[in-house]
Amino acid sequence: MNFFLAELADPNVSIPLVLPEMLLAVTGIIVMLYDSLRPGRRRVTGTISMIGLILSALALFSLWSSPNPELSGFGGMIVADSLRMSFTAVFLLVAALTILISTVWVENEKVHAGEYHTLLLFATVGMMFMASGNDLVIIFLGLETLSIATYVMAGMRRRDLRSNESAMKYFILGSYASGFLLYGMALVYGATGTTNITEMAQRIGDAQFPALLLVGAAMLVIGFGFKVATVPFHVWTPDVYEGAPSPVTGFMAAGPKAAGFASFLRVFVLGFPLLAGVQASAFLHDSWVTALTVMAILTMTVGNVAAIVQNNVKRMLAYSSIAHAGYALVGFVGAGVAKTTSGRDDAIAAVAFYMLTYAVTNLGAFAIVTLVARKNDRRTDFEDYNGIGFRSPVLAFSLSLFMLSLLGLPLTAGFIGKVLVFRPALEAGSTLMVTLVVIAVINTAISAYYYLRLIVVMFFRERSEEWVEPRMPTALAAVLVLTIIGVFYFGIAGNNVIEMFSNYPVDVQMR
Repeated sequence: MNFFLAELADPNVSIPLVLPEMLLAVTGIIVMLYDSLRPGRRRVTGTISMIGLILSALALFSLWSSPNPELSGFGGMIVADSLRMSFTAVFLLVAALTILISTVWVENEKVHAGEYHTLLLFATVGMMFMASGNDLVIIFLGLETLSIATYVMAGMRRRDLRSNESAMKYFILGSYASGFLLYGMALVYGATGTTNITEMAQRIGDAQFPALLLVGAAMLVIGFGFKVATVPFHVWTPDVYEGAPSPVTGFMAAGPKAAGFASFLRVFVLGFPLLAGVQASAFLHDSWVTALTVMAILTMTVGNVAAIVQNNVKRMLAYSSIAHAGYALVGFVGAGVAKTTSGRDDAIAAVAFYMLTYAVTNLGAFAIVTLVARKNDRRTDFEDYNGIGFRSPVLAFSLSLFMLSLLGLPLTAGFIGKVLVFRPALEAGSTLMVTLVVIAVINTAISAYYYLRLIVVMFFRERSEEWVEPRMPTALAAVLVLTIIGVFYFGIAGNNVIEMFSNYPVDVQMR
């Protein structure tokens, strides 16, 4: 006990700095214990989970609004900067919406709700540490906490072969990617002598083995590329998204992808910066910027072209998520080539805002997919949506709105999100960056085919079988209301959110 109290008295230990993560982790433990004592109480475990998310959000915004925020704690391993705050807000929103969406699935499938909610909460804790970690070790621990939970969630339907296949593919390929990531971290440590990202940025010019640093960075690109589903590390995505339960698919497409980008941005933009007069940093910086530019082009193009030929809505949305990872990479590269600190911070905030708009739109779409799919996801093909437009107008018009937002129609969240992530690359002014944005715009036009195709199917195709409108629970109706409001609010008044994301008065990395 004395040792524990002494540790708490250490000036490097800051409990308020990790209070959001602690509250959510404790909630996960409470849900797990309650489910073991009172099994079968699906609504109770969901309610406890929502309360934990609300408390964690309150702790986050208390930290966010503090007039004298702590910059870092735990020896600089945990930080409180705009990147951490904005992405963590996205994670909590994704988790809350996923719990509401899951009410239909939990009831239909008769799954162990306590187990499911516990896994979801611990996955969210992992995502939060991926955003708050300023050390490669913390990022990896957060990543593995997230990954292990999502591996199990993908296979929650134990007697469904597709779900089993989904979980197994995700586990095998995810473990393989984690190996690359961990090996890359080890090589970076060997070259710089530290795993702290702030110190790593300062030691690039004095790296004892520059070639080792470059190889380590390349392996990090592979590991993070898998987590955010960029080409050519995307092959797991369609099969896993199709086989996993629809609420889990929506969660994986929004939450873990955003967490991957949070860590990806912190390590490369803040950990491998361009230092004036340092040749080693210039070579490393130019190398990863070029690599990510090529990956962005391939990711957008492959994702959109492959989505065109899909006949399953979940697979179409899987390839759509790949394409959106490519769009986010445009903002990522824009942050890397920004000429000023403020420009870099604005680009990071733009990527966070883009992941927020994508998460709200995507989860709204998956709420409807979950409702239409029924038990065991039996109805997820395009033909299952034939002619439902005027038979279930609320579902059809809501899904149409989400498709148009994913496309990037003006006055929707998707439009503002794309504008913001494209702008930093345009402001860089180089021919390469302008070409990247032009290709992104062309890919947006290509995506119109498969987004509008679903709308055409719903309103202009005849059904071959009778349509029975599914009953919409209150929780799912709340998700649709919230996501529809979010699509319009972020599309019309998104500047309020982007200012909040970019104006947090802490920038640990550049001090």
